[in-house]
Amino acid sequence: MSLTRRQMEIYDYLVDNADHFDHPPTHDELCRALGLRSRGSLHKHIQALIQAGLVQPMDRTHRGIRLVEEARASEGIPFLGTIAAGCPIEAIAQPETMQVPEELLAGRPCYVLQVSGESMIEEGILDGDYVVIEQRDTATNGDIVVALVNNEEVTLKRIEQQPGQVILHPANVGLNPMVYAPDEVQIQGVLRGLFRSYR
Repeated sequence: MSLTRRQMEIYDYLVDNADHFDHPPTHDELCRALGLRSRGSLHKHIQALIQAGLVQPMDRTHRGIRLVEEARASEGIPFLGTIAAGCPIEAIAQPETMQVPEELLAGRPCYVLQVSGESMIEEGILDGDYVVIEQRDTATNGDIVVALVNNEEVTLKRIEQQPGQVILHPANVGLNPMVYAPDEVQIQGVLRGLFRSYR
């Protein structure tokens, strides 16, 4: 499931501070740490994180929130279909999971897409490869991202963000960069790694 910006902020806080907690933080402690006034609103966000399988509540005695063990990664992460590494095509959600090497995963949610096309071959990303994507809505210039173009097509490209424009760069000498207005491109994730099958 897709998380909101606030839910990702809460999850990121839990991940970033996991080693500093003396005990799993309570709702009240999270509200204070994150500057939230509404405990009820936080509860809704926590429920979304629980449904996403990222956190779990403690028992009533402790009343804290803790991260689900990262070992859950061995159960697989969502496989969301095919993404173009050439002209943008739609990524189609499929009710499947794939097992991924733990070192390819991030602290935040990840998903898998299968590459279709050859526009990223000079980065070693080949047609048929599986890419592991960290779910994010921001990226640093030079990152390889999953980009949603005009709210309808998805592509895998290296991103360059400039005032007034976003450039999606292929990694194939025979192809030209694609230039868009900033409001035409929505970042949906950043490449973490890839794997391929030779069967």
